[in-house]
Amino acid sequence: MHQNYFFLRKLALKLDTELRGFTLQAAFSQEKDELMLTFYKGEQEFYLKAIQTSTFSSLQFPQTFNRARQNSVDLFPALLGEEVLEVRVHQQERSFFVRFTNQRVLLFKLFGNRSNVVLFVEDQPVELFHKKLSKDLELDYRQMDQSWHLEKEAFLQTPQLLRKMLPTLGDVPWLYLQEKGYPDLLAEDQWNMVQEMLQLLKNPSCYYLVTYNKILRLSLLPIGEILETFPDPILALNAFVPQYRSQEYFQKNYSSTHKLLSRQLEGAQKIWWQIQEQLEQWHHGTPYAQTADIIMANLSNIPAGAKEMELYDFYADNNRLIKLHATETPQKTAERLYRKAKNQKIELRLLEERANRKEEEVERLTKQVQELEALSTAPQLRAFLKQHAPTQAVTQVDLPYHTFETMGFKILVGKNAKANDKLTLKHTHKDDLWLHAKDVPGSHVVIKFQSGKSIPTPVLETAAQLAAFYSKRKADSLCPVLYTPKKYVRKAKGATPGSVIVEREKVLLVKPENPFKQF
Repeated sequence: MHQNYFFLRKLALKLDTELRGFTLQAAFSQEKDELMLTFYKGEQEFYLKAIQTSTFSSLQFPQTFNRARQNSVDLFPALLGEEVLEVRVHQQERSFFVRFTNQRVLLFKLFGNRSNVVLFVEDQPVELFHKKLSKDLELDYRQMDQSWHLEKEAFLQTPQLLRKMLPTLGDVPWLYLQEKGYPDLLAEDQWNMVQEMLQLLKNPSCYYLVTYNKILRLSLLPIGEILETFPDPILALNAFVPQYRSQEYFQKNYSSTHKLLSRQLEGAQKIWWQIQEQLEQWHHGTPYAQTADIIMANLSNIPAGAKEMELYDFYADNNRLIKLHATETPQKTAERLYRKAKNQKIELRLLEERANRKEEEVERLTKQVQELEALSTAPQLRAFLKQHAPTQAVTQVDLPYHTFETMGFKILVGKNAKANDKLTLKHTHKDDLWLHAKDVPGSHVVIKFQSGKSIPTPVLETAAQLAAFYSKRKADSLCPVLYTPKKYVRKAKGATPGSVIVEREKVLLVKPENPFKQF
């Protein structure tokens, strides 16, 4: 909560008390993404350090500071010698400003990785700390107050939309409500709990340094494991910032890895349940072969051109309504159903194999999440990531293909017809495996060759599913996909984009889908 409005509100009040009447003596930077401000009043000195890296933004107030003689750059020269008149927070916003004499204002915009410090002279923005955020020169510190207000009537109608009604809350207050059982309460009780929490945020008894899900937090609310408490916001920041930065590798990578693995696990579990439902339907449905047998046993009873017919089902020992095709004979309908029955058996086998693979994936990811949650130090996390680096789909926007990775093998999928030519002719090795949906337009797919390694069946099936998914057979229940080493694929002179001649191909029957879509 160190960038939350409720915290900045208290911090601005404290700084207003501490800094009024102080004069800015120096403004400089000697480390990238860090701004130092030195104030003085008589023999008193006050230091403010603004830390604004791409991954962390906060303020710190050192008791002493020695400026380096080298690699130090002066900033905001128009502020030097100016006296602080007030420090004021913007209402319901993550920013505050310091007003100086001679119409100078220094704005602290604490917007995560877009944080910045902006100098205004006579209400015009003239200098930025982070010059790359050039749009901040369009800011007007006088227009940054927000008017978020929680109305009881609107809240009681949709209490689940609390975070949209009051976006200034942030994640820690929401976690606090979750811990208190907020989702299970009646709307009136939820309103009362929110009001009680808002009172705590507006008038905190102390400032908490806590860990929640192994992440170090500065909080106005008692949540997670409380490590220390502080009587004012400056002392709290001075304790929080150095500890957080020393643990930043663990904080950042643990959180992102846990989120990614949890998302992968959730996706794998969802797909596993979907496969189980498909298998359940298959086992409890009527197989195509049985319907064909019933039609064949009743050929003499079916009139020509019938669209449906009630026939005796000797499997179930009752009559059953069977749909027919008026444009084909009952015998042709039965033959078509027998062919579908053959594919149905193949589909069942593929479903069962896929269910087994997904079950193994769920077990593997569950174990990895449990191992990750047992870690507590940066060296442990580095070792874990080296062994279990989570894989995910990666899109290369500057290349003619999408890149996917599974089991250590890269799979390339052409983006369009012209990109297919570039992929096959310029980005492949003769021993790469080339795939394409049979007899229909679609993306060229390539499994990159690895010396001394054969391509595992799951990798081949995944690539074939991608080839089917990125083709005109995407909506089919099963799709034949041909595959062959790239050396047997050639481009005929004058052929249209994406058209190639393929030799020595084999065919694999798969269900069209993108296995990486869950990520």
